[in-house]
Amino acid sequence: MQERRLHRRVEPRDDATGAVSGGGAADAAAASASQVRDSVLEAVDDVKGSTDNVASALSKLAGRPPTSLGNRGLTGVNGVFIRYLDFGSKQLPWLHSALGRTTELVAVAEEVGDGGMELGILRMTGPRLQGAMFGAMLLAAWLDFLTLADVVLRECPAYSVEKLVRDMHRVQGLIEPTLAALASGDPEQVEAAALAMPELMGQLSGEFSSIRDGARTSMENFGKTLAVMQFVDMLTMVSALKMSLPRLPPAAPATVGVSLVMTSGGVMAGSQVVVSAEWVEMIRRLVQAGVISIPAVSAAVRIHGGQVMMAQTNGELPKGLRDALGDSPEVRGMKVTDRAGAGMSEAPKHHVLPDEHRAWFEKRGFTGEMSIDQFCVRLEQAHHQAIHGGGNWRLGRTWPKEWNQMIMSILRDAETAAGRMLTRDAILKLIAREMKRYNIPVNFTPGRRR
Repeated sequence: MQERRLHRRVEPRDDATGAVSGGGAADAAAASASQVRDSVLEAVDDVKGSTDNVASALSKLAGRPPTSLGNRGLTGVNGVFIRYLDFGSKQLPWLHSALGRTTELVAVAEEVGDGGMELGILRMTGPRLQGAMFGAMLLAAWLDFLTLADVVLRECPAYSVEKLVRDMHRVQGLIEPTLAALASGDPEQVEAAALAMPELMGQLSGEFSSIRDGARTSMENFGKTLAVMQFVDMLTMVSALKMSLPRLPPAAPATVGVSLVMTSGGVMAGSQVVVSAEWVEMIRRLVQAGVISIPAVSAAVRIHGGQVMMAQTNGELPKGLRDALGDSPEVRGMKVTDRAGAGMSEAPKHHVLPDEHRAWFEKRGFTGEMSIDQFCVRLEQAHHQAIHGGGNWRLGRTWPKEWNQMIMSILRDAETAAGRMLTRDAILKLIAREMKRYNIPVNFTPGRRR
């Protein structure tokens, strides 16, 4: 795997604010941030590997010529299936963009020089990383349907092309809204889509089985009884919803408690979840740092666990995986929950970098992915009013310790002392210090321009 780790610079900094003193807790925060940073990059590498594999498979399908007899295959039959190949390919840019932006934010976090603020910026990667993780899963499932359609077209001429077009159109209709939500980058849309993924994957599994069984029946009716078993074996090998989902890393495997269940027809409908010690540690760090949501991890494990777990309404993690992640409040609470439990309360959003001074911050590098709208925090109404001097904002502005007045005074004084414009990193270090003083959590969520 290509090396993608970023390394902290060790030379002295000459920011206007000087070094943040402390040792002890500050050193612990820096060490924790370094571990979380590594875990984010590890997760990026895993998703990038899955995405690259899907991209390669899509390219091969698109380049596969139709059969010489009957002009069948995804690239044949007058091109009616090309749109489904294009639909898959069109998902790749946003997946690559989400991973690229995640990596860029990691680089920004590394340069801040304050452990608490670094963790805050790393949490900002969460919606992009989470969206990419689930988007890669869903795109892998779509690849399975494309592969299935190609096999049916080539090997099963008795299956109606018109019916297969309807089948693919129906499946795309199931997948498309969720992919759009995951691609949005909006925390609430991404979270809702992730929580709905196990049920969706269960539906897709049923659709896959329906097309496969319909193709088998059409072959039997067409008189190709001797070829049916070989055909079924072929479809089993290309079954994405069991074979091509992103695999959990194989190193140091540990099987956790998901039972194997047999259906009335004797078909294995569930599976064990096998994870590695490295994967467990990565997830533990991302969950405890607030980068990846607890309900989303539960949803991902349910998907990997197979049809039985996908169909479960109880979203708790298997006991074996809970034990492996460790006994912590985060893990004990790792289950599907409501909006408040998922961290999506309706508390007011507070611009940590005052919105009324947007132009000032833009001149100092807070644009695009690092605009001041990315540095909002949710505060209880009373807390929000308190830091702004009470319910009347006009009166509050006359209080020297009102958040906006205080922050701009500190930043301007620092610029005067430095004799130059503050860097973005220097500003964030000062902001981190004041957030601690005002008991404001360094847990950013995107806001909107007022």
